[in-house]
Amino acid sequence: MRRPSPEVERFAAVVQHDEADIELDVAALLIGAWEHGGFDVEPHRRVLDALAARSAPAVDAAGPPDEAGRALATTLFAELGFRGNTDDYYDPRNSFLAEVLDRKVGIPITLSVLYLEVARRVGLGAAGVGFPGHFLVRVDGGPTPLDPLILDPFGGGAALDRPALQALLVRASGPDARLADVSLAAMPKRAILVRMLNNLASIYGRDGDTFRSLEVLERIAILDPDDGQIAASLERLRHLVASLN
Repeated sequence: MRRPSPEVERFAAVVQHDEADIELDVAALLIGAWEHGGFDVEPHRRVLDALAARSAPAVDAAGPPDEAGRALATTLFAELGFRGNTDDYYDPRNSFLAEVLDRKVGIPITLSVLYLEVARRVGLGAAGVGFPGHFLVRVDGGPTPLDPLILDPFGGGAALDRPALQALLVRASGPDARLADVSLAAMPKRAILVRMLNNLASIYGRDGDTFRSLEVLERIAILDPDDGQIAASLERLRHLVASLN
């Protein structure tokens, strides 16, 4: 059996913890580390620190959490220029947080992770939302606690009300889809990482990139070790890669 690479073992060491102890920024930065020899997360974490320092005055001045959430979105997306990559959505680099920090373009989930990690650094409570087909973020604690602030980082940090969310759901799931509160639930960090990796699996599978597909599947298996289907797919892919070497 193919021995996991040092980078896979490094990823495992970061994510094999209780939910509260998983460092989402480190784990997300390590997705795509196979593209770099001896990848160092610390310079990119310092970029996140700098983004937080830049955002903190506006967030602190905003007051309640919902207004602070909007202020952070304005700083990151309107002022600093992070944006959705509508020109080349399926470029794998859009799924690598390090590349998003360098290039300022990404897809919904990586831009959301960027928002979440800057929010954490400035003391703003935010969570990822695994909305069908389009990852979002939520900020709780506003004047209507049962109706959280929902933001779309890919859409420039726009706040989405219920009609806008329903329209987004219809685009992703078809005209009969109906918005339910479960679609707006906070997503655990481990599930966020699986979704990031699943995006990459789709891209590499479409391109026929067997070796990178294996890198992705090894990490998904670490995050979800009890999924027999993932384990079986991983075993098949390992045998295929071995036959190609």
